Amino acid sequence: MKSPIKNLKNLNSKGKKPGGAPTTFGSHIITAFLIFMLISALYTVITENKKEVQEVTLSEVASLIETSQVKSIEVEGDVLNIELNDGTLKKSKKEIESSLSETLANYGVASEKISATPINIKSQTGFGYWLITILPILIPIAFIILFFWFMSRQVKGAGMQAFSFGQSKAKITDPNDKNNRVTFKDVAGSKEAKEELKEIVDFLRNPKKFLDIGARIPKGVLLTGVPGTGKTLLARAVAGEAGVPFFHLSGSEFVEMFVGVGASRVRDLFQLAKRTAPAIIFIDEIDAVGRVRGTGVGGGNDEREQTLNQILVEMDGFEPNEKVIVMAATNRSDVLDPALLRPGRFDRRVVLDLPDRSDREEILAIHAIRKPLAEDVNLKVIAERTPGFSGADLYSLMNEGAILAAREDRKKVAQFDFIRSIEKVMMGPERKSHLLSPIEKKITAYHEAGHAVVASVLPYADPVHKVSIVARGRAGGYTLKLPLEDRKLQSRKEFLDDIAMSLGGYVAEEMIFGDITTGPSNDLQVSSSLARAMVTRWGMSDLIGPVALESDGGRTMFGRGVEDREYSETMSTKIDDEVKRIMNEALEKARKVLTENRKCLDAVADKLIEVETLEQPEYEEIIKAHGISPKKKSEEIKA
Repeated sequence: MKSPIKNLKNLNSKGKKPGGAPTTFGSHIITAFLIFMLISALYTVITENKKEVQEVTLSEVASLIETSQVKSIEVEGDVLNIELNDGTLKKSKKEIESSLSETLANYGVASEKISATPINIKSQTGFGYWLITILPILIPIAFIILFFWFMSRQVKGAGMQAFSFGQSKAKITDPNDKNNRVTFKDVAGSKEAKEELKEIVDFLRNPKKFLDIGARIPKGVLLTGVPGTGKTLLARAVAGEAGVPFFHLSGSEFVEMFVGVGASRVRDLFQLAKRTAPAIIFIDEIDAVGRVRGTGVGGGNDEREQTLNQILVEMDGFEPNEKVIVMAATNRSDVLDPALLRPGRFDRRVVLDLPDRSDREEILAIHAIRKPLAEDVNLKVIAERTPGFSGADLYSLMNEGAILAAREDRKKVAQFDFIRSIEKVMMGPERKSHLLSPIEKKITAYHEAGHAVVASVLPYADPVHKVSIVARGRAGGYTLKLPLEDRKLQSRKEFLDDIAMSLGGYVAEEMIFGDITTGPSNDLQVSSSLARAMVTRWGMSDLIGPVALESDGGRTMFGRGVEDREYSETMSTKIDDEVKRIMNEALEKARKVLTENRKCLDAVADKLIEVETLEQPEYEEIIKAHGISPKKKSEEIKA
């Protein structure tokens, strides 16, 4: 396919210096001053290095010639440069009206002495003579003229920069740049999203097929999904598959402190894209300028709204056969202005979900291409242990695994490196220097054992994969539990067991030591938030009923969250009572489990104090010895 942009680099670098920030006016003044000082110093050194020549009278010259002390005389106009036999230099001046021979004869020098002395006449009319004569005057004048010309250019350039504010700052990817080209092969998972976007690729490659049948391809495509799901990567893949230029910029790059700059940049960007059509414009984080207008909430101002208005006008002004596609990405499509989402603008919305197990395995395989893997690496196991990971999380996981192997001077990355990197991505690095006292170690061991035993006994809690009392991130210890299978929905029974599991550490501390530490603080926050969400958002309370009293995302004002209440104080009291009831019932459930399985709790805690970390096989051996059956997948049960 012929490249649609022959001078893409020139278009992209308009008004800019490649590779860095513009120099300042003050730095040029300093540079010029230093150059001037250097020239002055060199001129001083050169002049000071000249030998001092003594000036004598004509009578002394006549006396020197008479005594045969003169080696040669050079006549330069009315100046006499005299060299004596011992190498001494002297100078004098002769009479302009008469020749040197006549003058010396008048001073009584014998003609034999005059003829015996070499006399050289030097012409004063050559180019070198005049150059040497006027050079000390010309150099300072030329330097001053050059200095003011250079400064005037800089001042003019600084003034012209004021007119470049309205130019687009989009980063352009050339379709012929193989190093930066991304295709659908580089994007694992997201099968439905890629199917939706294949029509865009087909239209950019062969628009005649669609236009002949009267079809109009969507002008705008909105990619929505949680952070890290690959929205930008997928947009680049569409441009790479179609072989068209890719104009990439963030929504915040439109807005400046000057009103009207954003709208000007939008116009410049769309004009540039139309000149290089077919092309793709990609606006990342479009909610920075695309929020609902007129609310006064979320940083609304005239500049942002003017920018949004210009985007709406440009998208509405496309011709039916215009081969420019606008793609945008956002994590919050619910806050976008309705005018952006109406048919004719961003009328095609592509949702990118978190990858499932098979998608995670494909993503891991892509990131493992350039990494030397050991024979024991099993990407399927890693995919099973990373539910809820986004594509960006999986990339970080593989990178952290390679870093761990390199840190230990190994040439290949092993399965153990990836298993450790999962926990590092989830909770942070290990803090082995965070030493616990014997009593703190025992409290932490019983706390984590309480979580693990409750999770293993309750039927709807996720199985335990690892228990550790080694500090990691901000946690003093952790219990890693993962679901047996990926799931899109969660039931009330699962939530209730999760709350009881979160309170297992609280109950264990209270049972064993008769006191409570600050260790369960995060557990209480997580379980309380989950209980409140069950009551106010998901209708999982028999007392309140199937009513959604709070939305998923709250409003913000002046950078702070604003509570979005649409219910009375009486209802608020009922919500608090219901949340308290759920928490108390979960607390009693956890207490019952740990009381009935006290021996198992002690065994797990004692083992943790001894080895500090229990992997799944070791942990399951302990609970099986105390009559608790490990949870298995449905495929394992059938087998």
